[in-house]
Amino acid sequence: MSARLAFAPLLMLAAPAMAEPAAPPPTAEIQRALNDPAMADRLTNVMQVLSKTFLELPVGQVQAALEGRAPTAAEKRLTVRDLGRREDPNFDRNLQRQIAQSGPMVQRSMKAMADALPAMMKGFEDAGEALERASTSLPDPTYPKR
Repeated sequence: MSARLAFAPLLMLAAPAMAEPAAPPPTAEIQRALNDPAMADRLTNVMQVLSKTFLELPVGQVQAALEGRAPTAAEKRLTVRDLGRREDPNFDRNLQRQIAQSGPMVQRSMKAMADALPAMMKGFEDAGEALERASTSLPDPTYPKR
């Protein structure tokens, strides 16, 4: 009982902080990051690593399961990379080259996002206000029914 009383003042101090609305996201900081060419380079590097990881995914067992049969030993080893190489012997190299060349497109996309961010944030803010207005006119579920 005494422990509860000791924590009561702390809870009273925390209540106003929890009641405050969340601070809006730092739009300028996000725009700065989106306009940073180094960020586009980092994203391109991440895409390279993710693509290599994706290529190692085993898919032969999935194919056998879809066909309703047990996978063979070869199918258990079949990966996305193997499927890509069936049609293009230079599949790995071509894919990595395409990703490396996507840097300018990533930069343009990030710039477009940065330019659109203020309007998007305004739209989210307006939608939040509209939801708040709509929720104030909802009937009180504890109000007695006639």
